[in-house]
Amino acid sequence: MEFHWIYQGAEPKQLKNFLHEQGISRKLLAKIKFQGGEIKVNNHIQNVLFRLSKNDAVAIVIPDEGEHETMLPDSMLIDIVYEDDHLLVVNKPSGIASIPAQYHPNGTMANRVKHYYNEQNYRDRVIHVVTRLDRDTSGLMLFAKHGFAHALLDAQLRRRELDKTYQALAGGKLDELAAHGWLDEPIARDMSSLMKRQVSADGQPALTEYRLVKKDARRALVDITLHSGRTHQIRVHFAALGCALLGDSLYEGDMTQGIDRQALHCTRLRFAHPFTKELLTFECPLPEDMAALAAEII
Repeated sequence: MEFHWIYQGAEPKQLKNFLHEQGISRKLLAKIKFQGGEIKVNNHIQNVLFRLSKNDAVAIVIPDEGEHETMLPDSMLIDIVYEDDHLLVVNKPSGIASIPAQYHPNGTMANRVKHYYNEQNYRDRVIHVVTRLDRDTSGLMLFAKHGFAHALLDAQLRRRELDKTYQALAGGKLDELAAHGWLDEPIARDMSSLMKRQVSADGQPALTEYRLVKKDARRALVDITLHSGRTHQIRVHFAALGCALLGDSLYEGDMTQGIDRQALHCTRLRFAHPFTKELLTFECPLPEDMAALAAEII
């Protein structure tokens, strides 16, 4: 895959420093150097010590990634929301894990995407998961289609420039829910469980923002924005508030309202395209199980 830039700086700059500013890591430079890539300036191959002048044309050729040999393909169809040469956005159903685990090497969204890449005969078939969802959380997932895109999107995640918005149905002490609120509680492992997390003073900082959409006596529909990315963050914060998500058996959510998985759905992703810089927004409506319950709230 080839990428191009025009150096617009007024002063000369070393090529490796310019490439670093474009998001090219040392690891990627090494891959270009040793695995068949190229770095060119004005159509001539150069090394990274070359000094650029204004209006120099820079091009890099990144070697194909081939495929992730240990990743098993799964032929189940994926619901594609958006795709281009660099990105893939899919709508994940509940009940499907994002990535394989030691004892579950197949049947995940990553496995399904691997099969799709194989069917399309893409030259880059390594699976790059940018945003994950819990097994029983549904909604939008973002994949990068090559390592350079993954690195740039990861940088947006670290800078909190990739926004994820969720909708959830909560129960319990609904009087605790304000019209707009912040849940600012650190989260740590619950040592009594292999999976469970809990609010704990010695945990990692975690910040969740929510807005109440509507509620009745038994349930509330809320919009949620994550300002950090801790495991089970939304589920833990709402359980700690006394408003555990409907269907969330791990955190003692109400299991009597016709939904048997945590009522949580990633409804929107917003981020800058890593190469065009265009602000992209993708939205995905609630799935049937959550939509039916939300419609009952008057």
